[in-house]
Amino acid sequence: MLYKKRFTPEQALQKLKHYCAYQERSHAEVKEKLYQYGVFSNDVDNIIATLIEENYLNEERFAKAFVRGKFRMKQWGKVKIMHALKQKQVSTYNLKQAMLEIDNDEYAKVLASLAKKKWDSIKGEGVNRFVKMSKTMDYLIQKGFERNLIQDAMKLLE
Repeated sequence: MLYKKRFTPEQALQKLKHYCAYQERSHAEVKEKLYQYGVFSNDVDNIIATLIEENYLNEERFAKAFVRGKFRMKQWGKVKIMHALKQKQVSTYNLKQAMLEIDNDEYAKVLASLAKKKWDSIKGEGVNRFVKMSKTMDYLIQKGFERNLIQDAMKLLE
């Protein structure tokens, strides 16, 4: 979405303060928003620096909030979360720090719960154990869980 009116750097800074205060944002999202506002060159770097100094923008805080939200609310696996953070151009260091937000025991419980729900939901004619296993594994892979953990969870269903 392009804005017809170009904003001055001061106007863009005010709008971005509200944008960042509403919800945690990545640096890439803020940069994209600045380009939409018609702000370019040195002004982009200056505005981002100001937002960081005033603590409106914090990549580590964004990454941790993103990981917690996607895991708890959408029940995404680590693989899918990592790909999403890479798309948002989060640094490798912040990505690793954010992934520590996921408790391994809770992760295993969510995986087992999703596997059981999917397994139980597959019904119909011609559905045998192998079809159920295949569909359940495909679902868990799509949710972003690691194959070795999926295989361990599948053993518990048999």
